Amino acid sequence: MTTRKKPNPTLTTLTVVVLTVVAWWIFLGRDVVREVDPATGNVTGPYGAPQVIACVLVLVALVVVGTLSAPAWAAVLAVAVPFTAAWTIQAQATDDSGLWAVGALLVLLGTLAGGAVVAVVTRVVERRRAARSTTAP
Repeated sequence: MTTRKKPNPTLTTLTVVVLTVVAWWIFLGRDVVREVDPATGNVTGPYGAPQVIACVLVLVALVVVGTLSAPAWAAVLAVAVPFTAAWTIQAQATDDSGLWAVGALLVLLGTLAGGAVVAVVTRVVERRRAARSTTAP
């Protein structure tokens, strides 16, 4: 029987950090155009729901992968901090109102809370799966 070598937690965490910034860039970082409805004058954007949903799904996957091979807190921080930093750099450069700071705080809190929930669920599923495999004949 071969045993699977555990991944290096530091390398996994650094990979999650890099992939988080890549996900931000692919889904949100290149989109800075706000759209104006010509009939009503309402301004929307720059992000659309599909691109935000896709980005969130990738971030969820990154937290899961990170949690399975590194401490859960490291996986959550490896997603929340670089994602918030990337978002903040762009928001600060394009916002003259100063509200980017409020947005940055909300992005950080949201990614920390969401990441924590994903990490906890991942650990629970991982423990149940491990318990099931040790009790199976």
